[in-house]
Amino acid sequence: MTSSSSISHLHSPGASMDRPVEKPKARRRNLWIGGGVAAALVVTGLALWLVPSAGSVTVKKSETETAEVARAPFQDYLPLRAEVAPLTTVYVTAVEGGQVEQVLVQDGAEVAAGAPLARLANPQLQLDVTAREADIAARLGDVSAQELALQRARAEREQEVADTAYKLMTARRELEKRQRLHDAGFESDAGVRTYADEAQYHRDHLAALKTQQVEEQRIARAQQGQIRQMANRLQSNLQIVQDSLGALVVRAPAAGRLTNFDLHPGQPLKAGETLGQVDSEGAYKLVADIDEFYLGRIAPGQAATIDLDGRKLALKVLRVLPQVTAGRFKAEFAFQGAPPASLRRGQTLDLRLTLGDTRPALVLPNGAWLEASGGNFAFVVHGGRAQRRAIAVGRRNPEQVEILKGLKPGDRVVVSSYAGLEPYKQLILR
Repeated sequence: MTSSSSISHLHSPGASMDRPVEKPKARRRNLWIGGGVAAALVVTGLALWLVPSAGSVTVKKSETETAEVARAPFQDYLPLRAEVAPLTTVYVTAVEGGQVEQVLVQDGAEVAAGAPLARLANPQLQLDVTAREADIAARLGDVSAQELALQRARAEREQEVADTAYKLMTARRELEKRQRLHDAGFESDAGVRTYADEAQYHRDHLAALKTQQVEEQRIARAQQGQIRQMANRLQSNLQIVQDSLGALVVRAPAAGRLTNFDLHPGQPLKAGETLGQVDSEGAYKLVADIDEFYLGRIAPGQAATIDLDGRKLALKVLRVLPQVTAGRFKAEFAFQGAPPASLRRGQTLDLRLTLGDTRPALVLPNGAWLEASGGNFAFVVHGGRAQRRAIAVGRRNPEQVEILKGLKPGDRVVVSSYAGLEPYKQLILR
């Protein structure tokens, strides 16, 4: 009984269904756990792949432009937009102040050098000039009196020398006569000695006068030189005083086109005030604004060209104005030969400035990437990412930029704008 009941119990339906039900549940639970772990790993990996690391940023690959570093001929030139300007400009200024009495020439007229442009009135200046003329005239009179006194003293000394010389000649003749009488026995020794003493006196007096005359003449020449210098200065001052009245007529300082000349009768002007300018007519130069990057590479004498009226015209750098304003400086260009007659002031022309010879170099396209990077770094593409790399650039032209270090031929570089990307070390291209 016992064995059969035990057997029947072992083979009963309830006993046969207990084990199969418990084993699939455990397997299903294990599968769910393994799937969850795998899903978590996939999600974590996907998150790590999708979420940028520190110092990285995701950019759209479709909006990113790249180019390959290559070795190619580099044309070292700079295109510029230049404006036609007068070759020379001379400013018109008021030498003396006053009120505009009459305007003789209108703005824009072509004038000759020295041509009267306007007339000023200044009554106070006229009174001052009259007083100064009188003062100078009085001083000139004193100078003339001093010179006249010197001439009179010289004439008196010459007359005294001549009188003494005549007396000496008379005494010598009388001495000779007395000596003959003495030799004939008609004159005593005492009588001859008296005439001899008189002749000796005049001889010594004449010698003293001549010595004194030489010294007086030396002093007189020095004084006369000083007097003449004083007279010349007074005459020059008088001329300046008289010219100050002439300065009430404003004149053109040079020949050319009168511009910025806007005067009206009754208008008050100050001495030294700028009234306008005279620009050279038919003689022109070109003036261009240039990026400060090129300041050290441009110097007077460099060659440039423009295409005008179907001709290629040669120019050269006339001068460089090194003052930098808003990141730009100015350079002036002169024509090699006569400028074209068709040029007009203010006209703009495309100019090509040669900076150096064409020779092979490692180059990248010149583009917006240089503006933000300043040529100090570039993003180099590797797969789906672009790593920031320090570089150095050299010469530039509108199409190319020379790479000095940091890149090699075959490197692919992001050349679209880096605006907003400056802080990042890596770009993730999606």
